[in-house]
Amino acid sequence: MDGQRSDPRPEHRPALLLGTDIQFVPGVGASRAELLRRLDIRTAGNALFFFPRSYEFPAQSTPITELREGQPASLVGRITEVEISSRTPGKSVFGALVENQQGAVRLLFFNQPGRVEQLRRGCLVMVSGIPKLAGFRMEFIHPRVAILDGEEAVPAGQILPIYSLVEGLRQSDLRKVTAKVVEALSDSIGEVLDEPLRKLAASRIEGTLPGVTPPLPGIATALREIHRPSDKEGLEAARQRLIFQELFVLQLALALRRRRLTTALSAPPLTPTPLIDARIRNRFPFELTPDQVAAIGDVGRDMARQFPMNRLIQGDVGSGKTVVAQYALLLAVAHGYQAVMMAPTEVLARQHHQTLAKALAHSRVRIGLLCGSLTATQRREVLRQVAAGEIDVLVGTQALLYGEIRFAKLGLCVIDEQHKFGVEQRKALRRGDVDPHYLVLSATPIPRTITMTLFGDLDVSTLREKPPGRGMVHTYLAEEAWRDRWWRFVAQRLDEGRQAFVVTPRVQPDKASATAGAELLDLRSPTPVTATDDAAAVANDLATEPAVAEDVSSAIETFDRLRDGPLAEYRVGLLHGRMTTQEKTEAMERFAQGRTQVLVTTTVIEVGIDVPNATVMTILGAERFGLAQLHQLRGRVSRGSHEGHVGLFTDAKTSPADNERLQTFAETNDGFAIAEADFRLRGPGDLMGKRQSGIPTMRIADLARDERILIVAREIAQETIDIDPELSAPPAAGLKQQVLRRYGEVLDLGDVA
Repeated sequence: MDGQRSDPRPEHRPALLLGTDIQFVPGVGASRAELLRRLDIRTAGNALFFFPRSYEFPAQSTPITELREGQPASLVGRITEVEISSRTPGKSVFGALVENQQGAVRLLFFNQPGRVEQLRRGCLVMVSGIPKLAGFRMEFIHPRVAILDGEEAVPAGQILPIYSLVEGLRQSDLRKVTAKVVEALSDSIGEVLDEPLRKLAASRIEGTLPGVTPPLPGIATALREIHRPSDKEGLEAARQRLIFQELFVLQLALALRRRRLTTALSAPPLTPTPLIDARIRNRFPFELTPDQVAAIGDVGRDMARQFPMNRLIQGDVGSGKTVVAQYALLLAVAHGYQAVMMAPTEVLARQHHQTLAKALAHSRVRIGLLCGSLTATQRREVLRQVAAGEIDVLVGTQALLYGEIRFAKLGLCVIDEQHKFGVEQRKALRRGDVDPHYLVLSATPIPRTITMTLFGDLDVSTLREKPPGRGMVHTYLAEEAWRDRWWRFVAQRLDEGRQAFVVTPRVQPDKASATAGAELLDLRSPTPVTATDDAAAVANDLATEPAVAEDVSSAIETFDRLRDGPLAEYRVGLLHGRMTTQEKTEAMERFAQGRTQVLVTTTVIEVGIDVPNATVMTILGAERFGLAQLHQLRGRVSRGSHEGHVGLFTDAKTSPADNERLQTFAETNDGFAIAEADFRLRGPGDLMGKRQSGIPTMRIADLARDERILIVAREIAQETIDIDPELSAPPAAGLKQQVLRRYGEVLDLGDVA
């Protein structure tokens, strides 16, 4: 191997293979390889499938002698002169002269001193923009500039790929690497989508997306076009093929998992007989909404089967998901099985426990609580009762996932706020010889494409309607000048007997708060903290806190200011994730019982807190919260029959009305519309990260953009599994390998292999 590295003659270089270390790709070397590894490009194959993030689409190349003022133009030339000057303090002008065989043009950039490091004398560049005549020479002001760095072979009109970079790596470096691996390896990649499948996919996508004509291109053509597009049409066809393949492989994996859940696993059939169904429904002292009735019907049919229910109940805030969960819990108990309900925080777990205890106070159902704040003696006793079958319904937090917990006869797992738990954490509840039924709840409405991917192995029931009698909630984008008037408005509601939340994005006002708790919880770690049950609450608080000291509203500071200022006549309480479990529980109990009129808090109250008398919410630093999070917070003041009011104030100098997210939030109370808007604004990265979902990051597909292709991929994947359940037919062999390699471990598909 050393001999191969030391001999520079081409005939002695080893042939490139997919597994060739990136260091040994011609022109890379040890130092550049280290930079590439930071992009997770470790082999030639990684480079081949490291797709551009965007493209430079230059205007048609125009000779310098034919440039016309005001008409878009593109040209290639070399920088021969550079200069930077300052007109006034803080104001700079950077200029560069670009020449080629036909003449010279000047580039000007105002207040961009960093250009001096980017555009250096001798650099070959492609310039695109609108020229302007200045004296006897054309100049471009703030044009798009692509640095070619020796890529003289690239014609001026060619589409250039733009890759993600790390410091020290240039676009030209990656272009050269990908050009070499494409040339060496593209024809050797096995085709996993045969021509009939490519024709079928293209025909279903055709008419919806431009540039797609049957069939989709083969893999070799697609790889060449994605890295070195011949034209826009070729690029678009290549993108559609690679996007379809990535989504198709994922949907095949999810279809295999759905099939596995219905064939390889067994669960106790828990049929809702007419007598059991009537007894459970009689425990609800209110009329169910049509959506709740439909969801309960779905749950009943699922639990009557001999394989595990695997259902997601998603609904807007206040839509009554807990009622559906309670029906499922009681259905399991009615058949002599135990049920477990897991919540992301102890505050929410204790609330679920209290709600169930109250609803079942005069029944024989035995309810237990297992959470991190229990003493060792209390925990041992709860575990003993669970193992002995003396507890029918166990409510808890992540503490349920650790230690030697054993159920006597577990029939159902309910997980509330499932997005707070990773795949591996959820899977930990599935233990024993018989698989329990599995019900997950989400108070955060989920965009359609996320439902088809992150939850593609689940059946979905949706609750859109709210129970009758709920008051309307009004949302206000409050200007800074409103603050005094707003606190008077809050005081008026308090005088009427109502209660109020005040939400802030951080706990403490000083810089230390940005890093406090770092030893307690590493937010980047996929493994949950086991030392304390407060970890989830601390994570919630830290997630919205800035990393440096800024003028940001904080709970402690706001509590002091309101208690001593505009709300001094009222009983003001404080709640945040840094408090002990006992302190948080006492703070919530005082507020729930009305002993506290105003609760100053962080996002620890985001999920599930139910105080119907709380009708006013003030959100400070609102620009620091995501849309979905804001909607969850607003849901805390829509629990009763009185009208709710939410006022949004920003810490930034700009008005809330100038913030697109806050405008969207104020314009609608529909959680599903907000979820889709949040998805468009933030993209899938924040909503579907590997740490939470377990699903690997998409290489080229964009769930916000590629919904139509995703739908087609899902349809064809299910049809494929229906025809060939084990993917054993010859055309599917390569697909099966891809499915298992990429998703086998994540989706527990080992038996499929």
